[in-house]
Amino acid sequence: MSGDAQGRAGEAARAADRESPGIGGPLAGRHALPPEGVHGGVIVSIGALLLGLLLAALDQTIVSTALPTIVSDLGGLEHLSWVVTAYLLASTAATPLWGKLGDQYGRKRLFQTAIVIFLVGSALCGMAQNMPQLIAFRAVQGLGGGGLIVLSMAIVGDIVPPRERGRYQGLFGAVFGATSVLGPLLGGLFTQHLSWRWVFYVNLPVGVVALAVIATALRIPRKAERHVIDYLGTLLIASVATCLVLLASLGGTTWSWGSPQTVGLAVVGAALVVVFVLVERRAAEPVLPLKLFRVRTFTLSAVISFIVGFAMFGAMTYLPTFLQIVHGITPTMSGVHMLPMVVGMLLASTTSGQIVSRTGRWKVFPIAGTGVTTIGLLLLHRLDEHSSTAEMSWYFFVFGLGLGLVMQVLVLIVQNAVGYEDLGVATSGATFFRSIGASFGVSVFGAIFASRLGHNLTVALASRPLPAGVSPGVLKADPRGVAALPPAVRPAVLHAFASSITDVFLYAAPVALFGFVLAWFLREDRLRGSVTAPDVTETLASNPVERSSYDEVCRALSVLGSREGRREIYDKITRRAGYDLLPGASWLLLRVRKYGWAEPAVLAERSTVPLNVILAAGRQLEERRLAVREGLDLVLTEQGREVADRLADAREESLAELLGDWWGPDRPTDLAKLVQELNRELCGSDAERPHDGPRTRPA
Repeated sequence: MSGDAQGRAGEAARAADRESPGIGGPLAGRHALPPEGVHGGVIVSIGALLLGLLLAALDQTIVSTALPTIVSDLGGLEHLSWVVTAYLLASTAATPLWGKLGDQYGRKRLFQTAIVIFLVGSALCGMAQNMPQLIAFRAVQGLGGGGLIVLSMAIVGDIVPPRERGRYQGLFGAVFGATSVLGPLLGGLFTQHLSWRWVFYVNLPVGVVALAVIATALRIPRKAERHVIDYLGTLLIASVATCLVLLASLGGTTWSWGSPQTVGLAVVGAALVVVFVLVERRAAEPVLPLKLFRVRTFTLSAVISFIVGFAMFGAMTYLPTFLQIVHGITPTMSGVHMLPMVVGMLLASTTSGQIVSRTGRWKVFPIAGTGVTTIGLLLLHRLDEHSSTAEMSWYFFVFGLGLGLVMQVLVLIVQNAVGYEDLGVATSGATFFRSIGASFGVSVFGAIFASRLGHNLTVALASRPLPAGVSPGVLKADPRGVAALPPAVRPAVLHAFASSITDVFLYAAPVALFGFVLAWFLREDRLRGSVTAPDVTETLASNPVERSSYDEVCRALSVLGSREGRREIYDKITRRAGYDLLPGASWLLLRVRKYGWAEPAVLAERSTVPLNVILAAGRQLEERRLAVREGLDLVLTEQGREVADRLADAREESLAELLGDWWGPDRPTDLAKLVQELNRELCGSDAERPHDGPRTRPA
């Protein structure tokens, strides 16, 4: 071919590349370079999924700073905890059902249903006229919220190829991280400048946008998967959890511990546990397989997860009440004051996960985390009406640090302790116990607070002259009345509120200490490579994460595969295959094997690999007779195909190594297919760059 002809061919190739729409697989035409990644419609759909997830994640945290105002408006301070608990219990109970119904009947329709239920619940919450109404409507909201979290993350697996899933599910983790910071702030802003009702009304416009985008842009391949859904097991475990929470919140306060109601509830709860065990033994697909409890590490981790949820959500619910009532801080600023706790939690969670990923050693973190959490609770008990902002911030930070040290690692411990077939249910089981712990913790904190407050207010006001209409009962019903009390009375009342809230943390400290003792009994087995990728959605979500074993491994290998690509993967697989090639040459060889051809100049334009790296790789392939030129294109020789096949086998072996003992002779078929599919997608892709230099090319 002449130089002019070659130039015209090259220009035609570039024109074809520029005009390629970037959707789907390889385009027609030799020079239409196949695009990688996901197309615009998928990105729009993911944006809508993130909006849905944002709504559900935000409603776990946005209510906390609005609670004191809600109680003042609607009354019923003793039922404050149920505003949080109703949402947690409903979303936790619904989670496994949403996941399996989505598999069976199509996730798009179910996701739209979840949005509608959530929006209806939000509108009703905003219109609630009393506390019982608000609690009931929060349960409706929770039913929808559980579906939003489960289905949004599951849909990513339907529309994104395996090698991209880790990156996109990382965005979902970022949403949880952001809402843990933004929730208390937004709740305070809406409460202070609009009304507490806008904490719920704000969901409506966002939800309508998500609903419209999902309806028009989301396209999910139909692949129905039949399940034997454990409806009875789900109902029973929700009933057991409800009995537990009712006992915690009503026993010793509304009902005395020896009352017929309390005893009857305890008997019913115990009977339901027995029935649940019998049902789960016979269930085809149990909601919580009992065989998991034979694994000591799972059982210990489940109890510690329960304790972490207990401490975390109990504190997050009642600290804003302490700040607003005792220190007179505005709802907005109470959200700001909570930030040190959230920062400590996120910082420790991320750091511990990364350290475990690099070292494979993890036992120190649950021990240190539960120990620091215990210290944090004791520090929070020291707070009173005279505590300075610096002192409160420091105590909040220490408490958050303790939670963060243990949260991330517990999921990894569980994933490492079970076989592949139990990976999904073990992960959701561990997060389930954290969710039940959260519900239980909020209720116990509320019961202790209500009990202590009634007693402390009575003692504080017993010998003091009170204005007309002021009594312990009135102050409990509307805490805003504290600000209007005479100077001679107000300090004693503030102290009564302060000690009632901070006593809660003293009672919680032995529970955290029990977790510290249990952590010493965890056995530190060597971590599999595939469970060293922490996932924020599994540590910050208040309700269980429901993913199959296949989905869990897919996400982990996607993250680790791309991370490994930044760590000289092409050096590694070239050595494993027994060749002496430049990393760029191995990458280019696999690239040509994947697509059938490559034009270096166009490849440099369309990829993140610098032109000089591609040219040097191309020269080596030609010199070794592994590739020849056809015009401007490089194509493989017979010898080049053999080398490329061996490199691809070495890449597959490096992925399989990450699975440890899951990759045995009797490995599941779906696991083998996943490794093969990921290998096809990763070999020679832009996700793996055979260089450590900057992404930008030299001019």
